[in-house]
Amino acid sequence: MTTPNPTPSTVTVKVPTARIAAPSPWRAFGRMVGTLWSNGKARVGLCLLAFFVLVAVFAPLLAPYGPKENGFPRNADASWEHWLGTTAAGEDVLSQLIYGAQVSLLVGFAAGLLSTIVAVLIGLSWGYMRGFAGEVVGFIVNLFLVIPGLPLMIVIAAYLQNGGILMIIAVIVVTGWAWGARVLRSQTQSLRGNDFVTSAQFSGDSRARIVFREILPNMTSIIAGTLFGAATAAILAEAGLEFLGLGDSSIVSWGTMLYWAQNSNSLLTGQWLLLFAPGLCIALLALSLTLINFGVDGISNPRLREGKGR
Repeated sequence: MTTPNPTPSTVTVKVPTARIAAPSPWRAFGRMVGTLWSNGKARVGLCLLAFFVLVAVFAPLLAPYGPKENGFPRNADASWEHWLGTTAAGEDVLSQLIYGAQVSLLVGFAAGLLSTIVAVLIGLSWGYMRGFAGEVVGFIVNLFLVIPGLPLMIVIAAYLQNGGILMIIAVIVVTGWAWGARVLRSQTQSLRGNDFVTSAQFSGDSRARIVFREILPNMTSIIAGTLFGAATAAILAEAGLEFLGLGDSSIVSWGTMLYWAQNSNSLLTGQWLLLFAPGLCIALLALSLTLINFGVDGISNPRLREGKGR
């Protein structure tokens, strides 16, 4: 007597399951850089920024003289010895221009980074919390948004005058974090109702872990755009404070070059290069960061991408 064959429903087939490896952070970083480079405007901005960074790093090798070396003829015109002329104190303008990139880049990126950190901490916490605490944080942020930034910056800098570079960075950070916090709060509120946030809440994760481990990684491009925008504003603010004489006039930066050129009436003496050269460098550095922001927008919105990165 033969036994019947087992039906297909009783046969179990084991199929080996392959584990999907998590994407490498270096691969994700390389993809972001490729997206930035594929954008024509961002490519120009990266090249300009790299040029200024190299000038600042190799300033002692590129500058023909010291930034405060004043043994030259005063108010001299451009020549082979001094390509951009000399100041009223007998200092080489080209050397000061090269060394001034160090202070401007340091203040710009330090203040921009600190402003972005404050904006991220306040914006994400404000967007996730509810109730009375959220209203208090909203009142403080709206207060900083209503107060004009430049007058507040001038008042604080005048009160803390002669505080050096750290004072300028602190003033820019205090007056420059509110807009970024507002943008990040709106994005946090839009992500708060997603499924992955709800799943983390039901699994018992703390609020801090949900905010900084679940929501924060989804806003990398927005945070990068906030960083470049804050750095641009910080560079312009530093130059403005130094030009008004509210910073440390003993350091050599593009802002102090404008300040001393104004005090020496360089336009009346025909030395327009004393104003034009540092002003052009400030404008080009701010332009480079603004152009990079176009590529950052392409990372967050694929419809804005150009070239192969699309």
